[in-house]
Amino acid sequence: MFKHFIRLEWKSFLRSASFGTNLALKIIMGLGALYFMACFAILGTAVFFILKDQGLEPLAAINKFMIYYVLFDLVIRYFLQKMPVTNIKPLLILPIKRSTIVHYSLGKTIISFFNVLHAFFFIPFTIVLLVQGYGFQAFLWFLGMTALIYANNFLNILVNSKNVVFYTVLSLLVTLAASQYYEIFDFTVYSKIFFQGMYDTVYMFVIAIALLATTYYCSFNYFKNRLNLDDGLAKKSDVAKTENFTWLDQFGTLGTFLKNDIRLLKRNKRSRTTLVMSFIFIFYGLLFFTQSIESYDNPWMKVFAGIFVSGGFLFTFGQFVPSWDSAYYQLMMSQNIQYREYISSKWWLMVIGTVISTLLASFYLYFGLHTYLIIVVGAIFNIGVNSHLVMLGGAFVKTPIDLTTSKQAFGDKQAFNVKTMLISLPKMLVPMGLYTLGYYLFSPNVGLIMVAAAGVLGFAFRNYVFDQIEKIYKTQKYETIAAYKQKN
Repeated sequence: MFKHFIRLEWKSFLRSASFGTNLALKIIMGLGALYFMACFAILGTAVFFILKDQGLEPLAAINKFMIYYVLFDLVIRYFLQKMPVTNIKPLLILPIKRSTIVHYSLGKTIISFFNVLHAFFFIPFTIVLLVQGYGFQAFLWFLGMTALIYANNFLNILVNSKNVVFYTVLSLLVTLAASQYYEIFDFTVYSKIFFQGMYDTVYMFVIAIALLATTYYCSFNYFKNRLNLDDGLAKKSDVAKTENFTWLDQFGTLGTFLKNDIRLLKRNKRSRTTLVMSFIFIFYGLLFFTQSIESYDNPWMKVFAGIFVSGGFLFTFGQFVPSWDSAYYQLMMSQNIQYREYISSKWWLMVIGTVISTLLASFYLYFGLHTYLIIVVGAIFNIGVNSHLVMLGGAFVKTPIDLTTSKQAFGDKQAFNVKTMLISLPKMLVPMGLYTLGYYLFSPNVGLIMVAAAGVLGFAFRNYVFDQIEKIYKTQKYETIAAYKQKN
């Protein structure tokens, strides 16, 4: 039966409307995966000798910070690991056991890149341990670590259905790291006992294997109990609330679109997650402006931070225009709707989001006026240039969005193609280049003026740019409608 499922998956991939684009993208992503695998393999081979040269006991040093490795892996999975999708509607009417369908869906996650990647670190590191005379206990430690990685895999599946678990883990990770950094409480003293115990004893690794079995069992039961048309596929009915936003009626058709977008942001899980991520982006600049990381302490990286601090909402929301409306895009396109009004409403929403983010980021004045001015000119560039670029890139994004899930808050890998990647390059490279040029040739203030001038210039040509974007949206209209009809 599993062989039959695999054959169906292969046919679905080949017959997809975006097969050509996704194939080229998957080749590029495959090359990127090979790069990261090589990096992990080199690190796994060399880290033993690097730590030993520093006068540390390699395995003990690794085990001390392994708690952060495991927790950070879970956080990364939440944002980037794509959950396997199986179209169960045609399967539920066939003589196939529900347990078989669930086992297959969960089994697909085993060969996920996020699981295989860790093997390129742990296998070389374990081989080095064996060669260096650590004995068979090194293999038991390897089994335990592998079990924890796969336990994270199945735990991530459960976390995606209950966001409160993710935010608990994220808060725990931040709290532990901060308390250790400021020497308040060092949790690694206690966590090291468990990880080191998987080597020092011949039985503690069984705890990790038991945790793996428990997470798989819970994931299996969770989906098996919901694998039916009445429960798993039925839409939840909530109490209806009327929100008229009548104050937007004065803007005519533009106000109508804005009201729909505001309702979308308030009512749907995925869009609310976008708002949360936009707020988190505001604090991203702390990595750059506190001078805590030496490689970030340079002019071009500070502008990079300024663009992200003010443009968090612009990037997370704007990159999926018009995919936010994919559920009813066909109906909307059958109405007498002016594309210009539709585009303008999205643009104004991104402008409002950028202004709010810039105001909330005013606490960066603590690091100096020039630091906050970097964020302000980044906002000007985002409004004048990047807002147009994200809408232009959205015309080539033909991935429907499930508004009921918060998964892939940073974006779906299918939403990227060669055109969107090329359009994305100027978003960062242009302001970084302008500021660096002005910084070194004249002064830091001249660099700020050059970035702000580019934003003002983009705003001045807004009507012309909108005309060109409107033409592109119209040429992509029917391809977009066809892509939104794809179920897998």
